[in-house]
Amino acid sequence: MNQTIDFQVVDNIIEELGCKPSAIIGILQGIQEHYRYLPKEVFPYLAKRLGISEARIYSVATFYENFSLEPKGKFVIKICDGTACHVRKSIPILEKLREELGLSENKKTTDDLGFTVETVSCLGACGLAPVLTVNDKVYPAMTVDKVSELLKNLREEM
Repeated sequence: MNQTIDFQVVDNIIEELGCKPSAIIGILQGIQEHYRYLPKEVFPYLAKRLGISEARIYSVATFYENFSLEPKGKFVIKICDGTACHVRKSIPILEKLREELGLSENKKTTDDLGFTVETVSCLGACGLAPVLTVNDKVYPAMTVDKVSELLKNLREEM
């Protein structure tokens, strides 16, 4: 699961956004967009380049829910468990996803880094409940029966 970090990629992001502490959020977003998470190896490098402490960078990375310190899969599936989705049976859909992918509440990403399954409080599509997204593409009116077909189609894209 270890990925080699290309610091040239990090440098390009820094150059594009500016080598200054105020650019840290944008820099972290760029790094996460490239790697799909924030590798721990970038923290000391960024601290040295930007002239700020690793602790400050880490505090920014952990404050915002959108940042991840764990590797994520090629396909990030977010299933809504807000009220509208929950009452329309989002939990059985979540359980089916986990079952088919060999995941659990504690293990969110497949070993091959193909899939990550996360629950979210709301996806803002309550009228389409139950809903899930795959890399931000919305799949409305999801059912347990549709899960296998969705995963089959996604596996074909890998």
